[in-house]
This record gives sequence, structure tokens and C-alpha cells, in this order.
Amino acid sequence: MNPKLVVKGLNGIIEGGVSVTDFSVICELDEINAKELLYTLVQNGIGILNDDVVDFDIPHDRLQTALFAINLGADLEDVSEYLNWKDFESLTGIILEEKDFEVTKNLILTKPRMEIDVIGKKMNIALLIDCKHWKNMSKSALDEIVKKQVERVKHFVSIENMSALPVIVTLHQETIQFIGNVPIVPIMKLSSFLDEFVGNLDSLKSIEK
Repeated sequence: MNPKLVVKGLNGIIEGGVSVTDFSVICELDEINAKELLYTLVQNGIGILNDDVVDFDIPHDRLQTALFAINLGADLEDVSEYLNWKDFESLTGIILEEKDFEVTKNLILTKPRMEIDVIGKKMNIALLIDCKHWKNMSKSALDEIVKKQVERVKHFVSIENMSALPVIVTLHQETIQFIGNVPIVPIMKLSSFLDEFVGNLDSLKSIEK
């Protein structure tokens, strides 16, 4: 399946039953390609075929389609045009859940007020993730992002009885991979990072109460 075709299909992941004709018009594809793509999505667990229409679960199926496109080799720049910042946070949460993390999104802390985009808890360790759906971040911008996330983590561990790690998840691969032992993880590498982070704890910035 052509990854660029899947990216175009993101437009057609909408509420309500979608027929091949509907999908073709919305995605600006001929009916042959539209049918092939629609049925490929269903075969990969995206959408449910009911008679002649496909019912999508929004936003989950749109995010899964984005992941499917990325895994096929779609250009992240292309995929990003179809994702807003909330989609990006949801995508991060889905990847954590697939790795058996307990996920909380948009947690509000008070005194002072702070918001944490995504929290993944596992084995009494929390990953506090700041999602950055931005392009081409400078070193100074990343420094400030990491500084603020460390402050959030310190506030979090002052309340929760567990150690926590600040993590920055980006849409694109940044030149810098660590700032002060805080990992800068592109969304494409988040899954492998989650597989390996326990073994790398000694080299990551962990904050304890």
C-alpha cells in the first residue's frame, strides 16, 4: 500500500458510515484506489465494515490511520498536516497504552497551576511527557521546554509517591537527543524508547520526592 495514498485517506476518516463513493470524493481518489484503501484500513483494524459502508471510531481510527501511514514510511511532514496538537497527544497516549502503561492526559496541578500533557505509569515509575507538535525547534527553545517540564515533574513528585521522568516527545527528529539527561524523543521512536527505558534509567533524569 502506497503510504502517500494512506495519508490522503486521513481526510476520509469521519463520523458516520462512509461508502466507497463518499471516501473517493472526500479523499479525491478514483473509486478503485478508494476501495482498495478503505478495505485495507478495515483489514488492519481501522473502521468496521457494515454492509457497504465503514463506520469509524473518531478520533481513535484517524490516529491509527496516521500511525499506519507512518509505519508504511509516509513523510512525517505530510502526516502532520492532518494532526492537530490534541491528536498528537492522543497518539502519544495510544503508544503508551500499547506498551501497557496506565495513561492520564492533561493532568492539572495546582499551587502553582501546571498542566501535564500525558502521564504514563508503570512499575511505580511515571513518565511525564510534554508533547511538542512543532517543527524545527532551536536549541534555546528546547532548553526552555525541558526546564519547564522538569519544574512540572518536581511539582508532580511532591504530590505523588513515586519517582518520575521528564520526557519531551516531538513530531520530528531533533538534532539534540538529550538535554540534561532529559530525552527528546521523536514520536516514531517512542515505542522503542518505551521498550528500553527501564534498562536505561541510570542515564535518564529521574526525579524523586
